[in-house]
Amino acid sequence: MGGVDKALMPLGDKPMIAHVLDRLSAQVDRLAINANGDTTRFAPLGMPVITDVITGYAGPLAGIHAAMRWAGTIDGITHVATAAADTPFFPADLVARLWQGLTGPDTITTARSPGGLHPVFALWPVHLADDLEAWLKRTDTLRVTDWVREHDLAACDFPLREDGADPFFNINTPADLAEAETILRRIAA
Repeated sequence: MGGVDKALMPLGDKPMIAHVLDRLSAQVDRLAINANGDTTRFAPLGMPVITDVITGYAGPLAGIHAAMRWAGTIDGITHVATAAADTPFFPADLVARLWQGLTGPDTITTARSPGGLHPVFALWPVHLADDLEAWLKRTDTLRVTDWVREHDLAACDFPLREDGADPFFNINTPADLAEAETILRRIAA
């Protein structure tokens, strides 16, 4: 996307991340944004912004770790649900369905569609934060699926949307953004 912050690119009448926040806020009790760099760029969204605890670029796993650490400071929170900022059409029942997929206290439940596994769309036990931190400090493997497969994993299946689109369609190119605008217009109609 030419080095532009995808999360803040306009989709319809608001930034892409605002669509994600709207969809996720209806499914969880508390919500925060994980971002690095100048976090004030998210100030207009009115959400807490948490930065990675792990230094250097450790990819999405560092963001998941930061979310687990943040949630661990809040009484009563046992799990964190995560979603990607460039995937605005994920299911409105994502979190409820991920909860149904839990088989035990250590289970990580991830979304799966006909397009494959979507490990950033997952429910994470907060108590695994130490394990994740140790993993990030000892490995060069930053793929989310590599760490997830070290644990009890459950995949929750989501069908294609009624319009035939993958509910986890993510926006990576200008063509994807144009397609997202089309999907948004179809949803509005």
